[in-house]
Amino acid sequence: MNSAACPCGSGQLLTLCCDRYHAGTPPPSAEALMRSRYSAYALGLVNYLVHSTLPAQQASLDQQAILAWSLSSTWLGLEVNQTQLIKGEPQHAYVTFTARWRDENGEHSHRERSAFVRNNGNWYFIDPTVEIKLERNDPCPCNSGLKFKKCCAGYFP
Repeated sequence: MNSAACPCGSGQLLTLCCDRYHAGTPPPSAEALMRSRYSAYALGLVNYLVHSTLPAQQASLDQQAILAWSLSSTWLGLEVNQTQLIKGEPQHAYVTFTARWRDENGEHSHRERSAFVRNNGNWYFIDPTVEIKLERNDPCPCNSGLKFKKCCAGYFP
């Protein structure tokens, strides 16, 4: 059994924390997904990072750049500052966090408020760096069956 602490900062063992999500169990909350994504960066699990991003954005992710950043960084810690669940269907949430890492340019700290959507029992990260060209009346890219303007439009930059 792996006795390593989970990189997400939960204080639990990796095998009892984010490892199960990396292996395919859906995270039960946006915060659990956020934590498991941080751990995936720390562990170089690019496939998990891709598959936990909104499916409509996955093909546009630069997997080589993600892997290079993941492997060239020493991950120093994650602090989840706030989680905000938004009422409605499908469920949306914001997770505000601070991630710390070190690379060849020194130590860094990044604070972000990330958006998430839950669909068909799975939470997905809405990546603000991946543009999706949609009109307000187009079907929402989260596959909720709603129009974009009635669903995820407010969660995209």
